[in-house]
This record gives sequence, C-alpha cells and structure tokens, in this order.
Amino acid sequence: MNLSAENPIAVQVVDPPAFTPPYDHALCGGLADAGVEVELVTSRFSHGPVPEARGYLVQERFYRTADRFGGIHPLIRRGLRAAEHVPEMLSYSRSLRKPGAPDIVHWQWLPLPGVDSHLLGSRHPRVFTMHWRLPEAGSRIGRQLSNLLTRFDAVVSHTDHGARRLVEDFGVPSERIEVIPHGALDYLTRQANEAPLPTELAQVDAPVILAFGLVRPYKGCDLLIQAMDQVPDAELWVVGKPMMAMDGLRELAAARPGRVRFVERFVPDQEIPAFMRRADLVCLPYRNIEQSGVLYAALAFGKPLVLSDVGGFPEIAADGAARLHPAGDAEALGRLLAELLASPDELRALAEASLELAEGRYAWSRIGVQTADLYGRLLDTGGGSPDNR
Repeated sequence: MNLSAENPIAVQVVDPPAFTPPYDHALCGGLADAGVEVELVTSRFSHGPVPEARGYLVQERFYRTADRFGGIHPLIRRGLRAAEHVPEMLSYSRSLRKPGAPDIVHWQWLPLPGVDSHLLGSRHPRVFTMHWRLPEAGSRIGRQLSNLLTRFDAVVSHTDHGARRLVEDFGVPSERIEVIPHGALDYLTRQANEAPLPTELAQVDAPVILAFGLVRPYKGCDLLIQAMDQVPDAELWVVGKPMMAMDGLRELAAARPGRVRFVERFVPDQEIPAFMRRADLVCLPYRNIEQSGVLYAALAFGKPLVLSDVGGFPEIAADGAARLHPAGDAEALGRLLAELLASPDELRALAEASLELAEGRYAWSRIGVQTADLYGRLLDTGGGSPDNR
C-alpha cells in the first residue's frame, strides 16, 4: 500500500500500562513523519513528564480511576489498575468495531498475556512489539507468551537474536517476524530544561562509569561493583530507582570506599542528560536481556558502551559502538574497563560509532519508514492471522 496525504494509514499505538513512554512517543513521531495518521492510546505516566506529542494524538484511556489517586501507596495503585484492566481492555476492544476504527492496531505492552490474548478485539491487522525480556520457553509465562503471540499478524523484534528465539523457542512463524531496531532516544539530547548534576557529583574529577536505570538483580550491578577493584582511579555511579533490596550492593560498595555512589530514585528526563554527558562510558553487565532502553539513551549521547554478551547486545558491538565481556564474569569486566579507560583513542572510536548509529540505523525517521512499510504490507495481504481475517 502506498502512503499518501490523501490516503494515510490510520494506526493506534497501544501501551495500556505506559511501560515505555520514551519508545512509544518516539515511534509515533517517526510514524507521523513517515505519513502515518497516528494516535497513541495509553495511560498516565506517574513518574514524571513524557515527551511532547508532535504530529500525532494521545488518548489516555486506561486505568483512569487508579491514576486519579497519584499519592496512594504503589501496591494499592497496582491493585486498582489490576481491577480496571479487564473491563478497560474489553471497552477498548469494542471501540475497534465502531466507525472510525484504525486500519492497524500496534500493541506495545500487554501485562497479563494469559488474559490479554482473549481481549485483543479488532477485525483489522494487529502488530505486537516484543519488548519483554524473553522468559524460558517452557515456563508458565513462556507458554502464555507463545499463545499470545499467535494472535498477531506481525511481531516486531528489535534484534536478529530475538527474532531467532521467537521462531525457535516460542513457535512464531518466521514470516510473521519483522526485525525493526529500537531507536536511539535522541529527544533526551535536546531538552529545553536540562537539570545540572547534583553538587556532590559535579565535583567529581575522576573517570566515571555509569550504570543507569531501574536497579534489578538481572542487571548485574553486583558484578560491576566487584569489577571496580581493577579500575582504582575511576568512580562507579549506580543511578536509578531500586526494584530490589539494596543491602547487598551497599555492602559490596562499602568494601570499596569512595569509589561507588548510589542515586537511588527515579531520574526524570530533564536530569538524564547531565548524567549521560558526564559519563566516560556506560556499562550494562546484564545477566539476561534482549535489548535495553538505557543502551539507546547512551547511543543518542554518543557514549562508549561496555555490554555483556547476552541477547541482542553483540549486534551493537558488531556495529562498533560497544565492547563485550562474558556475562557473569566480574574479573573479565574489570579488565575490560581498565583497558578502555587507559585507551582514549578506543573510547573515542566507540563514541563516534555510537553517534553514527544513532543518526543512521537507529534513527527514528528510518524506523518510522520501516514500520509504515510493515503496515502497508499487512493491509495489502489482509493480515496473516486466521482469527483476524
């Protein structure tokens, strides 16, 4: 299908829990630039402002009762959202059968795959982007995910590695897989209201290794703290809201006095640039992952990257923007960090490759065109899912 101003494809990009607002808004912007008529259907993001909508509409129609009470305990809010989820999914599904429904529904997150697979609605082609950290295929959640993915006409994977796993481990037909990369989160680099670093961090003159984002066990912060034994002249900043008990990490840090700093809170967009610009390199020593939004923020700022050899991370290294270490190996990680910090030329080469990727393969203008082309092919063929024809 050829896009034109007279006959644009109408798409709703749907993220009910607002798990990835930066991605959602960047994708919608790229699609709008590609000539798609776009509406983002989501819920209110409770942790801070979201990117401004440019060229597309936003409808916050999910979890409106729960989100009205912004100051309540997170567990209570989560319970309210859970109670609203099924009726609001049903309401949204019914809306897709009314006049004015979109040509394509592009789902980003479905938090209850065992339930949501029965609530999708829509007689039109539907797409799902695989943001999940892929579970074991034989696990309960893996089986639910496999069943969910069969309900879609196309499944977007951000990496070739993820695409292979979706076919081999989750039974998604290869012809329904579309590899479209996650884009560099370049909107962070051009904010009008950037905040400075906290005073105590601004005074640091040592090289800085940055671990950014929600702190979770699989992200390997313990390995990174241990690796600091081999880079005695540098500091490690662990910046992000803890989603785990921090006592163990603090004990590891206490054995390396003055070398590890924690910023244990959610960091809003306006504060991210200062942390990224100050970092000499960004490290993601994850034990298990497919891709990471932190990685694509770092690419946008042209940061050298140190990544574990898991999921789709090696694909970034193959493009020249990262060095890899064996996942789970703190000693190898420390050696690599020491090597890079002693080599300004290599750090510079990695940084240049990061910016080149951010402006090329991982640019949202390119991703918007790729995604719009997928929509056009689905409409030309009438979709591929038997229960969706």
